[in-house]
Amino acid sequence: MDRSGWRVTVAALLSAASTTVAAQTAGSPTTAAIKDPIARARVLYNERHFDAAIAASDQARATPARADGADLIAARAYLERFRASGVSDDLASARDRLRRLDPQRLGGRERIEFLVGVGQTLFFDEEFGAAADVFTSVLARDGSLPAEARERVLDWWASALDRDARPRSDLERQGVYQRIRDRMGEELAGHPGSAAAAYWLSAAARGQGNLQAAWDAAQAGWVRAGLASDHGVSLRADLDRLVMRGIVPDRARALAQPPEALRQDWERFKERWTK
Repeated sequence: MDRSGWRVTVAALLSAASTTVAAQTAGSPTTAAIKDPIARARVLYNERHFDAAIAASDQARATPARADGADLIAARAYLERFRASGVSDDLASARDRLRRLDPQRLGGRERIEFLVGVGQTLFFDEEFGAAADVFTSVLARDGSLPAEARERVLDWWASALDRDARPRSDLERQGVYQRIRDRMGEELAGHPGSAAAAYWLSAAARGQGNLQAAWDAAQAGWVRAGLASDHGVSLRADLDRLVMRGIVPDRARALAQPPEALRQDWERFKERWTK
């Protein structure tokens, strides 16, 4: 059920970390000109210079009052390095930094960053249920996340539940996927341009074995895609993969129909709703 273009199992979604970090320092002529090491570390992180961000964070730790914020930036940088390289030492380093910092000393935005970092670390440690609970606490903070960051945390949350559901019994899986469907329905009611919600509404229905609902949700997501921030480019690519690689083969088996007929139905639908 993994999306091959956006989620935690692929590169593009995993830029989620950078969206919840505070905005880049405005008006700085160059990174080298920033004297405050923690400000420099944050800018380097946002520019995706993770090795340099870690080095600047280590420099910032020399000031005890800045140590917790510095460890937070370093932890997020290590997570991004792990995402790119898969080197276990980077994940261990991220976990160590998050474990040793005192979240009580963090500001409001930094506490959100801390929770996202903890959720990501739990996900990479394959503690998917715990990761989903942490991401739930982030999503519960209404208004604390920009729209793009909320989208990506929502996608992390659903991805974690999806992974948590897979080894469970059929009865337990039904409940987990229903939880995703309910949440995504609520998201779409308030944010009809949510690409994460549109995708997961269909993917979770497929996870339940409700293939008609999965098909219907994929069609609705395709039509609504123009409301997404990128005008639906990513969402439509993800939905197309979900339908062609997942829903079509599943429906073909369930209906005892040739897959090609269902593929043609999908292609005809797309043609009617594509400019």
